[in-house]
Amino acid sequence: MIDESMQDGRVRRNIRVGLAVAIVLKKDQPTGALTWGRVAEILTNSSTHPHGIKVRLTDGSVGRVQQIYDE
Repeated sequence: MIDESMQDGRVRRNIRVGLAVAIVLKKDQPTGALTWGRVAEILTNSSTHPHGIKVRLTDGSVGRVQQIYDE
């Protein structure tokens, strides 16, 4: 059974460098289109954010975490 709280992209402690995630880019916020990649850097300093923790992916894309993938 998967603990839903561990999959919550709005909680900073669930995010770590190297994690596979789906983010929504600023330009894609109206459509909700997702971009997949691995976290290179966590940009949000607060412990939570209602729209998702902001991260930079290894390809340089910046957006808010919408989904976290277990490996």
